[in-house]
Amino acid sequence: MGSKVTSKPAAVKQKQSIRQILSQILMVASVLTSAFMLWKGLSLATNCESPVVVVLSGSMEPAFYRGDILFLHNGYSPIEVGEVTVYKVKDRDIPIVHRVMNVHTEDKTNKQYLLTKGDNNPSDDRSLYNKGQLWVEREDILGRVRGYIPKAGMATIYMNDSPKLKYAVLGVLCLFSLVSNE
Repeated sequence: MGSKVTSKPAAVKQKQSIRQILSQILMVASVLTSAFMLWKGLSLATNCESPVVVVLSGSMEPAFYRGDILFLHNGYSPIEVGEVTVYKVKDRDIPIVHRVMNVHTEDKTNKQYLLTKGDNNPSDDRSLYNKGQLWVEREDILGRVRGYIPKAGMATIYMNDSPKLKYAVLGVLCLFSLVSNE
């Protein structure tokens, strides 16, 4: 007795192919939305719009080096001299990671004004602030450093320094997600 081999019609194969593509697109969308939800959850838990940052310069050496990943928390307690903070200067894109050198608290309002400095810099940050600005206000603080992983952010720096590398990595990741069977 011979065995009979049957093949699926072309229309059935095409439907399976479309289903596989749709399944992979949904898988990619699921991963992206999960990552976004995780980021937003971390932001809420730490009270930071950016709970994880990468050190981009050597201004905080030897405490932190270029490529270190910092974990931030932004509690409501007053900031103290010596704390390492991440702050953002108005109208500038990149936040700055520096240590608080001086704290001025207004008596009537209890509002804090901070003077910061990079550990590896010769002078305070007033030259980094906007023209005429002498202090960083408490609301400019994105967070306080609570932990770090040395050099774990170097891939981010390489990708920012070389946009072609960034697009190549993103392209390869998208290609893998589309052709994988899982």
